Amino acid sequence: MSNSYRDLIAWQKAFSLVIEVYRDSDLFPKSETYGLTSQIRRAAVSVVSNIAEGQGRKSRGEFEQFLGHTKGSFAELETQLLLANALGYLLDGRLNELLARSDAVSRLVNGLMQSLRAKASAEKRETKN
Repeated sequence: MSNSYRDLIAWQKAFSLVIEVYRDSDLFPKSETYGLTSQIRRAAVSVVSNIAEGQGRKSRGEFEQFLGHTKGSFAELETQLLLANALGYLLDGRLNELLARSDAVSRLVNGLMQSLRAKASAEKRETKN
């Protein structure tokens, strides 16, 4: 495993996505401050935070579990981005950019999960021999 969550490309890309979500949601109507603005930011922060927390855990299994939570946060974030677009708070072009970035980070998380599983399988095979 990596020495720091900050070394993980998935974390770095997710961190950039959070910054973008914050900047875009800052343009939402002030009436949404405690509604959609808060929810969309919380979901984006959850994505990057779960990657960090999982990497900081003691076992690969725990890391994988937190990456699973990350996947759920992605679904939540994407749903909220779609809602913001439907309400006219986020233009189609910007929605597509954010969804593409979210999808790219999600694929990185999938790769990280597969890597963790492969390492666990390899260790099991070594233990048997």
